[in-house]
Amino acid sequence: VQLQASGGGLVQPGGSLRLSCAASRSIFSLDAVGWYRQTPGKQRELVAHITSGGSTLYTDSVKGRFTISRDSAKNTVYLQMNSLKPEDTAVYYCKANLGSTEYWGQGTLVTVSS
Repeated sequence: VQLQASGGGLVQPGGSLRLSCAASRSIFSLDAVGWYRQTPGKQRELVAHITSGGSTLYTDSVKGRFTISRDSAKNTVYLQMNSLKPEDTAVYYCKANLGSTEYWGQGTLVTVSS
C-alpha cells in the first residue's frame, strides 16, 4: 500500500487547512487509516483515525476542530483542520493498517503562525 499525503502549508492562527491522504488501493480494503503528527523531540502522536466501518477517533486536543473523512471514489482520506492553533504545528503523516502491517505516507508540514 502506498500513501501520498498532501495539503500542508503555512496558515495563521484560527485558519483552516485540509490534508489529503491518497491510497494506492481501496480505502475500504484497509482496516483503518489515521493521521499522526510529530514535532521535533517528541513522539509521533495519533491525531485522528477512521476504520473501514466508518468509526472515528480523535485525540482530545483536536476534538471539535478537526474532522476526518473519506472519499471512496478517490481512495482518499481527508483531515479537515479548523480553528488552527500554533500548537498544531507539526509534520503530519498518514498511516494505514492492513492486518498486522502498517503503511506510512511521507509527511506534510503544517505551520500555524502569524
